[in-house]
Amino acid sequence: MLKLPSTATVIALAAMTALGPLATDMYLPAMPAMAEALNTGPDRIQLTLSLYMAGFALAQLLCGPISDRFGRRPVMIAGLSLFLAASLLCAWAPSVEWLLAGRFLQAFGGAAGPVLARAAVRDIHGPIEAGRILAYMASTMALAPALAPVVGAGLLLFFGWESVFVVLALYAAVMLAVLILMLPEPLAKERRQSIHPKTILANFRLLLSQRAFIGYTLVNAAAFSGLFAYLSGSSFVLIEYMGVAPTLYGVLFTLIVAGFFVGTLVSGRYSHRLGRDQLITLGTVVCATGGVIMAGLAAVGIHLPWAVVGPHMVFMLGVGILMPQTMAGALAPNPQCAGAASSLFGFLQMTIAAVVGGLVGQFHDGSSRTMALTIGLMGLLALLSHWLLVRRHKEA
Repeated sequence: MLKLPSTATVIALAAMTALGPLATDMYLPAMPAMAEALNTGPDRIQLTLSLYMAGFALAQLLCGPISDRFGRRPVMIAGLSLFLAASLLCAWAPSVEWLLAGRFLQAFGGAAGPVLARAAVRDIHGPIEAGRILAYMASTMALAPALAPVVGAGLLLFFGWESVFVVLALYAAVMLAVLILMLPEPLAKERRQSIHPKTILANFRLLLSQRAFIGYTLVNAAAFSGLFAYLSGSSFVLIEYMGVAPTLYGVLFTLIVAGFFVGTLVSGRYSHRLGRDQLITLGTVVCATGGVIMAGLAAVGIHLPWAVVGPHMVFMLGVGILMPQTMAGALAPNPQCAGAASSLFGFLQMTIAAVVGGLVGQFHDGSSRTMALTIGLMGLLALLSHWLLVRRHKEA
């Protein structure tokens, strides 16, 4: 087996982590066209996002503990293979029901990439350095959501919505080849855990008893839910309600990702100087500020693209600052079960986001109001969670 140098390994892990954003962001410009082609409503197409997140969450509970026993590589190989097959099922789906099934299976396979890439970073770099590495990984993978809607809009324009899922299958095939041929197993044999249900449940109980783990996870989940509320509603708000062209929607999405990208750079650069919790404090304040501004503009009846995109750029700046640090904070105290910690962290993150995204779709009134109010609420919830569960824990 060829072995990648350390920098290339980080980039490869970031590319595997990017599988999640690609699978959610690339088809966003095509959602209205998919609803029309499959003769269904916006709520059913938005359900493909929530169902994806639900499958992603459920899979994480399994793949992390299994990887603690058998290693990261075999679980990632199985997951990428399932993602590839499910992407082709989505491309050839004759009805929305088949599309929903394909999305669930796609999520079930795709979960292995982000979950086990995080665990691999913890395996290789330890608790302190992991926060900095995760921040730079997030900077690298920010290219995926920046380019994904633009690529998706181009594919929609020239080849139809089905081509989006074909491209996702090709991406998974490339990642599978890199993993099999070039990435060694990061988990040492002496650190393998039993896969017995009692051991897995004991690890989960240990994690849920740690106030810091719960705090870091809820801060991350609230911020991620604000992002997911935007993913769930923005294409219908901007394209259908505000009349933005699908190609312009993709360009506007790159502005959103630019905010996230800058935030991850700040998080990585100042990780040692400011420390984890100071950065999370900064990130939650920025998230709350952007969310409240968006909600306020929508509440007074300003339904224009700049009133959505501008505040969400601010929100995503905060997400970029806090997300790598909350991941590292949740995984840091638990090297003996890093896979289980990453799984439970991701499960709670995705489950909360799936519920929030489903509510945005269910109560969408055609305007930006439901989406904006939800994002504002999630920003405030991230701030409150950090203050009550993390800051006070550290001060105690």
